[in-house]
Amino acid sequence: MSPSRRRKNNGNGNARRTSRTAGGRDFWGQEPDDEVDLIARPPADPFALIRSLGPPPLPSRENLAEQYFALVYDKAASLAIALAAASELLPPDDDD
Repeated sequence: MSPSRRRKNNGNGNARRTSRTAGGRDFWGQEPDDEVDLIARPPADPFALIRSLGPPPLPSRENLAEQYFALVYDKAASLAIALAAASELLPPDDDD
């Protein structure tokens, strides 16, 4: 077995530190100049995508599993809507 190769530490404690070029972009890009409105819309049917995949592969328990999955997705969608409402991300109601 050959001996392991070590990186030079340079005395700063972090051998993997790299310098960034002055003209480089950040990983996530640059900040947008104008404000973007983030609005969440509640789904009409939170179980639609999962239902489109077909019945779960559970012999003799497909109907029961679908009912449990529907309950879980409905609860997750309601919690997501509650979080969006708490963050004021839902569109305003048009009940005039």
